[in-house]
Amino acid sequence: MAALAWLLIPLFAVLGAAIWGSWAARNRTAGDVSELAGYARFRAAMEKSHSGSDAA
Repeated sequence: MAALAWLLIPLFAVLGAAIWGSWAARNRTAGDVSELAGYARFRAAMEKSHSGSDAA
């Protein structure tokens, strides 16, 4: 029974590594559209706040 336990430890390690590897390699480009839209809103707000004042 002890030999079976020692064989299961690497098996669980391989399964854990496979799960972690698939999670680490996931596609994370879905959030780019919302981030770019937020950046565009930020730029528009910054242009709007400085368009009327001429400090120089």
